[in-house]
Amino acid sequence: MNPKEDLQAIRQMMEQSSKFLSLSGLSGIFAGVCALVGAAVAWFILSDPGNISFDTYPGSTLPIHEISLTLGLDALLVLLMASLGAFYFSFRKAQKAGVKFWTHATRRLLGQLLIPLISGGIFTLILIFRNQAELVAPVMLIFYGLSLVHAGKFTLGEIHYLGLFEIILGLLAGIFVHYGLLFWTVGFGVMHIIYGAVMYYRYER
Repeated sequence: MNPKEDLQAIRQMMEQSSKFLSLSGLSGIFAGVCALVGAAVAWFILSDPGNISFDTYPGSTLPIHEISLTLGLDALLVLLMASLGAFYFSFRKAQKAGVKFWTHATRRLLGQLLIPLISGGIFTLILIFRNQAELVAPVMLIFYGLSLVHAGKFTLGEIHYLGLFEIILGLLAGIFVHYGLLFWTVGFGVMHIIYGAVMYYRYER
């Protein structure tokens, strides 16, 4: 090997030891599909049967607390399924590459990811209990985007840009509050599918 190749090999080894590179694009696609299914369920809960609308609580006859509880369970199921999918596909990618899945880089990635996510989840619950449901979608998108931006330092760089898009969508959802579900669907559904497809074709195909 010439000196240039030696330096490149050393740089790759350092990157592999400091970053979690087993994140699979298929996990992004799976998370996006889960979000689209969850958004469809939320739409049927929120929408008046005779009026197609993305407004918050548009004409639903259910009590507001019952709606909030139902939507909370829906979001929790989406999060659970997406997390299981991320673990499965990333673990499978690591096995195929012959590398360890649970490393120091994995722990650092989870730490950067979970702190904003947990904070955003608690703040979302506060908004629901204070009947500020119109701000739930913006808060979820913004805090999720922040978690991705922080986690992008310890994994593939595309995560950073996905996080920026999520933050932008969250800010737009805060301005156009009556279209919160639509922005939520684009952010957690469509953007994840696009990101996952790009990641898969760039690194795994």
